[in-house]
Amino acid sequence: MPSSPRGGASAPAERVPGLYLDTSALGRVLLGEPDSQAILRELGRFDRHIASRLLGVELRRLALRHGRLEDADQLLAGVALIPVEEATLAAAETVPPPTVATLDAIHLVTALRLADAGLLDAVMTYDTHLAAGAQQHGLSVLAPA
Repeated sequence: MPSSPRGGASAPAERVPGLYLDTSALGRVLLGEPDSQAILRELGRFDRHIASRLLGVELRRLALRHGRLEDADQLLAGVALIPVEEATLAAAETVPPPTVATLDAIHLVTALRLADAGLLDAVMTYDTHLAAGAQQHGLSVLAPA
């Protein structure tokens, strides 16, 4: 029987607004896309920025292609990166909807587990499939412009 994408954990005693970041959002900041300032403003509304450890791999690979590795490291310094665990990978194999791409399924399951633990208020992504998947599971999605 497949494991549930959401894991059980108790909520913290003090509520701190948390935002899950996907590579499509921080990648725009890294590359200086037109919506970078809107993204940075929105980031300022949240006390906690969280992502799967996968974000570090994806953002640094993007940075290497554009000669911006130091900039990527600066962006990642403000993000709590969650290790990718076997249970997360197993849940990502079957998490609905099937339109969510492989690596984005890992992001989605990580976000779902953080939300269940009371650590997450929203997901920031510009990927339409990931956004639809997050919304299907009841997560708020931001894509500032």
